[in-house]
Amino acid sequence: MASWLPETLFEIVGQGPAPSKDYYQLLVTRFQVIFRWWKISLRSEYRSTKPGETKETHEDFLEKSHLQVQIALIFGSRILDYVFNLCEGKFDFLERLSDSLLLNIISYLDLEDIARLSQTSRRFAKLCMSDELWEQIVRSSCDHITPDMRALAQDMGWRQMYFTNKLQLQRHLRKRKQWQGSQRSSQL
Repeated sequence: MASWLPETLFEIVGQGPAPSKDYYQLLVTRFQVIFRWWKISLRSEYRSTKPGETKETHEDFLEKSHLQVQIALIFGSRILDYVFNLCEGKFDFLERLSDSLLLNIISYLDLEDIARLSQTSRRFAKLCMSDELWEQIVRSSCDHITPDMRALAQDMGWRQMYFTNKLQLQRHLRKRKQWQGSQRSSQL
């Protein structure tokens, strides 16, 4: 396994399927799969039940089916598949990059590629629609951004500003200046 990976590779918490009120935590570290549970019940026989924990190495987890069934029931088959991949050393390294680094990388893509990337996952959709990305794109395509343009982008959003043509931007800036002038005169 890559040594630069964090100690905790994955963590998820959740409640068991109805009617259970039990609470569960699944933690995948670089070397272990840790499954914890807390019994939540009004019944007197369960009140003194202490939280439980099972720890297994990645190899043991891949071989044993009992813990796999529990994870599938509580967290679903997609989470189980993801944990399998982690235990087998198959990491999604792109998923581990910070948002700021991904935004920097995405800003070099063509617009068509950004549109396609936004359809791959919720995280990329959020990043591809973010004002931070579109501010970087606008800055890279414009020689100079005036304070008025920056204020307009704050109001309408950098993405909208990028796709607005030059004449419309000039009209928006003119309206904004008129509105600010009328606000100042009404305060006097």
